[in-house]
Amino acid sequence: MKMHHEMALWTYLFLTFIMTAGCSHFGHYPVNAPLDQYDPSYGYRIKSTGREGNSEELLLILSFSGGGTRAASFSYGVLEALRETEVTFDGRKRRLLDEVDVISGVSGGSFTAAYFGLFGERIFEDYESRFLKKDIQGDLTFALLNPVNWFRLSSPFFDRSDLAAEYYDKNVFEGKTFRDMLERKGPMVLINATDMSRGMRFAFHQFSFDAICSDLLPFPVARACAASSAVPGVLTPITLKNYAGHCGFMLPFQSGTHPSSYRLREMRENMMLALDSDEKQYFHLIDGGVTDNLGLRIIEESIDSVGDAWTSLKLAGWEKVRKVVFIVVNAETKIESHWDRMEIIPPFVAMLSNSSSIAITRYNRETIALLQESFERWATQVRTGRCPPGQISQTHGSCGDIEYYMVDVRFESLNDPAESASLASLPTSFYLSPDEVDRLRIAARKILTESGDFQRLLKDLNAE
Repeated sequence: MKMHHEMALWTYLFLTFIMTAGCSHFGHYPVNAPLDQYDPSYGYRIKSTGREGNSEELLLILSFSGGGTRAASFSYGVLEALRETEVTFDGRKRRLLDEVDVISGVSGGSFTAAYFGLFGERIFEDYESRFLKKDIQGDLTFALLNPVNWFRLSSPFFDRSDLAAEYYDKNVFEGKTFRDMLERKGPMVLINATDMSRGMRFAFHQFSFDAICSDLLPFPVARACAASSAVPGVLTPITLKNYAGHCGFMLPFQSGTHPSSYRLREMRENMMLALDSDEKQYFHLIDGGVTDNLGLRIIEESIDSVGDAWTSLKLAGWEKVRKVVFIVVNAETKIESHWDRMEIIPPFVAMLSNSSSIAITRYNRETIALLQESFERWATQVRTGRCPPGQISQTHGSCGDIEYYMVDVRFESLNDPAESASLASLPTSFYLSPDEVDRLRIAARKILTESGDFQRLLKDLNAE
C-alpha cells in the first residue's frame, strides 16, 4: 500500500513537471508589450487622468511611503479622513477625497494607492478583508512551498516576485491593468520602483514606458506593485524588456535648461542610458524605497526635467491651480535609541536594523526639506510664467498668485508617545493583526485632522 502511495505521489509530481515545462518552459515572467509608435497623447498620463467636477484651482497630491502592511494601513487611514473632511471651496461644498489629483506610492503604500486608483470608494468596502487584514505573507510562503511552483521557480526567468505578482493579480487587483486605471478617470497613481543596476528611480507611467518604447496600458497593476515592494533579499526583481530606439521617442529636455544643475545632468545621463537598448537591454526593478521611500523625488524631478514649475503645470493642464497641497504619509520605522543608555556593545542584528532605518529616515528628512525649499522657487516660476512682463506682483490675488502647503503625517506627530513608539516599531511585513491595522488607521486619521498645517489648509479653503 505504501508503495502505491509513493508511486502516486511521484506520478503526480512528474505530470506536474511535464505540464509546467510544456506550458511555460519551466516558468517565464510576462514580457511588457512593445510600443510601435511614440504618441505624446497616448497612454496613462497625468493629462489623461482626473475626475470631472473637481476644482481646477486646487491641486492635491498624496504620497504613501513604504513599510509593508504598516504603511498600507496608515495611508488607508488618511483616505478615510479625507472622505470625512468637507470644505466649501470654489463656491461649492466638496469632500477632500474627491479633490485628490495625484497619489505617489512606494512598496506597501503603492497597494493602497493602486487599489484606490482602480476601484475608488470600493476601497472602504473590501480593502481591509482583501489585503490589510489578510495574511498576505503567509499566503506567499505557502505558494513558495507548493510543489506545483517548484519547477517554475527553478527557471532563471521566473522567481519569487513573479509568483507574488500572480498572487496580487488574482487575489487583490482582479487582473486589472493600467488601461483599467485610465478608464476609471481617478487620480493619477504613480507606483515607484528602483532599477537594481543603476539605482535609477522608475515610476510606472507612460512617459517612463515611452523611453523604453513599451506600452503601459496592458501592463498588470499587480506586477507594478510587486516591483515596488520587491525588498532585496526577501523578494526578487521584476524584469522589463527595453525596446528603446524603435518607436521614435525623443528626449524632452532642453539643452539650455539649468546647464549647471547636477541633478538635471544625472537625470539626462540616466535617460540616455535607458535609451540605449543595446547597452541596457533589461530593467530589473526592486523596492522603490531603496531610492525614495516617500515617492516625492519623482514629482520634484518631473518639474525640473521640463524646466520649471509653470511649464510643468501647463503640460499637465493645471494652469488655473492656485493652491498646491502635499500630504506626505510617512510610516517609517522607529530607530532604536535605547542603546544610548547601555554600555554593552550592540549585537550585529541591532546594528543592521538601525543602519537601514537611519538611512531611510535621514533620506526622508532630506527629501521633505528639499520639497519645502522648492516651494518659493516654484511660486516665483509660476508668477513669472503667468503674469505679463512688468505686472508681476507679490500681493494676494495677483495674476500669478499660488500657495503651497505641506502636511506631514508620521507617527511621532501622535500626541501619545507610547502609542507612537508602538506603531513605529511594528514590523515591515505583509501581515499584521486586525487590531494593529485598526490602530494604524485611527492614528493616521487623528494625526492628519490635528495637524496644524492641515487645519491651516482647511481654514484657507473655507475662507475662499
